[in-house]
Amino acid sequence: MKNIFILTFSFILFTSFKPEGGYKVDDRAIDFKLKNIDDKMVSLADFKEAKGFIVVFTCNHCPFSKKYEDRIILLDKKYKPLGYPVIAINPNDAAQHASDDFESMKVRAKEKGFTFPYLHDESQAIATAYGAKSTPHVYVLQKEKDMRVVKYIGAIDDNSDDATAVKENYVASAVDNLLAGKPVNPVFTKAIGCSIKWKK
Repeated sequence: MKNIFILTFSFILFTSFKPEGGYKVDDRAIDFKLKNIDDKMVSLADFKEAKGFIVVFTCNHCPFSKKYEDRIILLDKKYKPLGYPVIAINPNDAAQHASDDFESMKVRAKEKGFTFPYLHDESQAIATAYGAKSTPHVYVLQKEKDMRVVKYIGAIDDNSDDATAVKENYVASAVDNLLAGKPVNPVFTKAIGCSIKWKK
């Protein structure tokens, strides 16, 4: 019985119970307007010169999100000047994890020196529309005329535990290919992390 409980808990940790739906590769992504940690509202339309976006659903408390924070900062520093800024979004219900509330987001961003917007999806409408399942979960978008087209969905890389042991940098590869005018491959990987904490 004890082993069954442990297995069940692990399944809950790594699996999302989000309603059906969400984006697939080549879908058009909606814009949004969410509150940033500077208390200003931010939307993708604000980034007039961007060629696309690295949208990362993440949070404060999840150990996987914490392991990836430095890597997300590096992605932003590398690709923002090339037209693909990081847009981080916290979709978690703070009633379930107090450390994911808006004021704690401000503290965490300052502690880590985030170089990108860290937005609060308090209603969870954007996470639902995108189909985010875990933290972190990444959507690489490319601007095509007045549209934002999904080009990659999934994990940041292939090793959440050890950045020095990464063999496949999925997000970096996707953006590099888009910048070079080449097809993205792979276009989808499984995002590994904590399940998003949906409102009850």
